Amino acid sequence: MNDKNDIDVKKNAAALTLKNVSFSYKNTRVITDFSLSVAPGSFTTLLGASGCGKTTLLKLISGFLEPDSGEILIDGRNVCGIPSEKRNVGMVFQDYALFPHLTVAQNIMYGLKLLPREKGVTRSQFFEMNNALVHQTARILGLEGLLERYPHELSGGQQQRVALGRSLVLKPGVLLMDEPLSSLDAKLRAQVRDELREIQQRLGITTVYVTHDQEEALSLSDYVAVINKGILLQCASPEEMYFKPRDAFTAGFTGSANFIDAPDGSGSFIIRPEWTKLEAAPQEFSENNAVSFDGKPGIALYGTVASRSFFGTSVRYKIRLTGSDKFFISAVPALSDPSFSAGSPVKITVLHSWKLPSV
Repeated sequence: MNDKNDIDVKKNAAALTLKNVSFSYKNTRVITDFSLSVAPGSFTTLLGASGCGKTTLLKLISGFLEPDSGEILIDGRNVCGIPSEKRNVGMVFQDYALFPHLTVAQNIMYGLKLLPREKGVTRSQFFEMNNALVHQTARILGLEGLLERYPHELSGGQQQRVALGRSLVLKPGVLLMDEPLSSLDAKLRAQVRDELREIQQRLGITTVYVTHDQEEALSLSDYVAVINKGILLQCASPEEMYFKPRDAFTAGFTGSANFIDAPDGSGSFIIRPEWTKLEAAPQEFSENNAVSFDGKPGIALYGTVASRSFFGTSVRYKIRLTGSDKFFISAVPALSDPSFSAGSPVKITVLHSWKLPSV
């Protein structure tokens, strides 16, 4: 199969670099001195709360907005000032933006029809080339039997794949995705999330994905970039982000976290709920026995159970620490849950922690 009829986008995967990008809207700074490098073929997620600037970044990359300062490079070429359609990027929107009056095949082919015909290619040949690309894309995405259906006849997951196909068929160097799973229910979201990751890895397309869901970000990505108020706080692998967050905001936004101040005032320790072992406090337990935590594995904290919450695979306990007004969250596997009731004195053994520097 020649390049013109080949949907294999791996060869087109582009590097993306943002250098000191800033953007303001009506005198309000939205993005501040933002720098990020995305390797060809990688999956990078922009993670942050609503209004943090992550969707604005996608619009800047795609050309729907222009930065006040800085550079946006796609394969080393500064695309600032270049029209969106000439940037070699594909976009999957939050609401999919499918045309309700067009079939699946027509939706996928829509962008191809807007491309200019090469010299010497007849209209019939142009259609056949595009039709071959549409069918190959449908085969990759598992849409072969749905090409004559309309969007309202599809499930949410199928609609998401059609929107993805409409971008992939253009063989973009960079694929941008703006919270494409947000409208799906929890079970379907998890299923489509796994499918999306498998497709991205198989095709090797450079992907920048936006979400506010930390579980989605950690499970999908090669790299996660945490953003707060238009500022990049940390970009790292999901494992590094979870186990070695750079600051308290990042720690809290990538999962549940307890914070214990270092006794010497040099910072604080992050302790994830599942980094603990929970058992009944010894008989000599006293409400007056406050324990100082210095980060060494195996140190025990003591407290009294305030509440218990069942989450299916795990059980979480909210515990008031001895000698403190602070609460601590500890998680245990549901199958080994000791079933403590409110008011029970407990011992929390810390198995792992990570120290955050003082600011």
